[in-house]
Amino acid sequence: MPTEYMKLVRDRIPAIIQQNGSTCETVVIADDNEYQQALREKLIEEACELAVATSEQMLIEMADIYEVLDALISSYGLSPETIRRVQAQRRSERGSFNQRIRLLRTNP
Repeated sequence: MPTEYMKLVRDRIPAIIQQNGSTCETVVIADDNEYQQALREKLIEEACELAVATSEQMLIEMADIYEVLDALISSYGLSPETIRRVQAQRRSERGSFNQRIRLLRTNP
């Protein structure tokens, strides 16, 4: 019985599936908006995998997130430098996570 995925995969995955003796059906996402949405969904998928990763899996999951982010940044015509600039601005305005602060509650 076929397994349905309907998700974005890395470029070499169909060939790897075939090398392992299985077949697969694919389609190229031609529409930019649909591609960007698929990348957002992939980012969530990878973040969920990172959230439950073991110490040994952590590096691989982080690399997968970087790969998705690189594709997402490129799909919007942005550069890593632009992202780093905005990141630095946000860090200056709101801080980083280095102090490990967990907000417990606020009062009105």
